[in-house]
Amino acid sequence: MKVGIIGATGWLGGALGAALLNKRIIDQGDLYVLNRRGAGSDYFGHQPHWAKDVSDLAEASDVIVVSVRPEDWPALNLNARGKLVISFMAAVPCDVLGRSGGRIVRAMPNAAAEVGTSYTPWFATMDVNAQDRIWVGTLLDALGQQEPLSVEAHLDVLTAVSGAGPAYPAMLAATMKAFLIGHGLASGVAERAALNVVREGGRLVGPDPQALVDRFVAYNGTTAAALREMNDQGVITGLKSGMEAGVAKTRGGG
Repeated sequence: MKVGIIGATGWLGGALGAALLNKRIIDQGDLYVLNRRGAGSDYFGHQPHWAKDVSDLAEASDVIVVSVRPEDWPALNLNARGKLVISFMAAVPCDVLGRSGGRIVRAMPNAAAEVGTSYTPWFATMDVNAQDRIWVGTLLDALGQQEPLSVEAHLDVLTAVSGAGPAYPAMLAATMKAFLIGHGLASGVAERAALNVVREGGRLVGPDPQALVDRFVAYNGTTAAALREMNDQGVITGLKSGMEAGVAKTRGGG
């Protein structure tokens, strides 16, 4: 399997390239990489092929991974006829990607791909065959957990949720840190406390998160008071509205 990555030094493309090589899923001689800056002297400690341009990469590869900003897609002019194309782009649907002539898979890793813990849902068009699906699973397993979907529209919804990766927890941590500093705590103490809530507290959340919330509410202590006030102030509504805005952006709105 010869793999080409367009956008190979970006956040997701770089995570995939590094994982494939570091985990020895493919040999460096079977990886073709391309970015806007041109060839580098080193690629995460490896020496893959640096493609001259999109056409050069497409010709050499069996699988083409497109990991660029959605607005950069039209300028690629990708001719992928006879190839498997895996897109990491939001807001570029399969019918548009299919104009490249390839067999199309849309996947949405998140930033946790950098540490091998991404949840990556993906959707494949009808012409993606059984061998293609094996390749997709192999490549995306390198980034963490992968899961095929049967409805493309569901990928848009997941893009606004799991695709956000650490963004929502980071916003929560930043808000808590600022709150503590505002009450006179030293920055270091505020930072350690906020990060503990997000990083360590998150490990206690099981398959039924609402059940844990209900336990705190039933205890009727200080946390319950905070949760009730947040709900009264529209925090839950705001979170849902935010995710809906993300879905709309993924579908070309906003």
